[in-house]
Amino acid sequence: MLDETAPEWLSEEVKTGTTIIAIEFDGGVVLGSDSRVSAGASVVNRVMNKLSPLHDKIYCALSGSAADAQTIAEIVNYQLDVHSMEIGEDPQVRSAATLVRNISYKYKEELSAHLIVAGWDRRDRGQVFATLNGLLTRQPFAVGGSGSSYIYGFVDAEYRRGMKKEECQRFVVNALSLAMNRDGSSGGVAYIVTIDEHDTEEKVILGNDLPTFFDQ
Repeated sequence: MLDETAPEWLSEEVKTGTTIIAIEFDGGVVLGSDSRVSAGASVVNRVMNKLSPLHDKIYCALSGSAADAQTIAEIVNYQLDVHSMEIGEDPQVRSAATLVRNISYKYKEELSAHLIVAGWDRRDRGQVFATLNGLLTRQPFAVGGSGSSYIYGFVDAEYRRGMKKEECQRFVVNALSLAMNRDGSSGGVAYIVTIDEHDTEEKVILGNDLPTFFDQ
């Protein structure tokens, strides 16, 4: 229990920030995130990879408390490995998203994390799921984190159904660049993961190599 004379900031909730995004294309998905981990006004890690593998072709994008989000990802990764051995094949993306949703809901009072789950499976191909507490919904694209509020107009205006892989990759990079420029809690480098039937490609784009816009 804190001393009554202790400064107020010791009992205040620590604000965190990030930008995460995922989008479906015909045959796969593209995920992206910034790399900055913040605690209030302080940057505590400049290059954290917030795209965590849950299985060979299923990843999740992490936001909220870094410790909470990583813990959920590690638990789901273990459970999916066991599930995959039991059924003798790769798990479905919806199964991974359901596990994330169940853990998030069960411990909603203790954990502060929001994960976007995306990947490819033979049944439904590329899929993106948003999970928040008890919510589980498949969407053509999803954004999250503090930086998402700066780019809703951009993603709504630029998204089109039927976009090809290269267009989705450009869409994700542009959205991250805009969010990282406007949100003080987002920044660093951009991590990109592209998943389809044939490959899982991971890429890092340095801050100096991100696209610039008219006000940058």
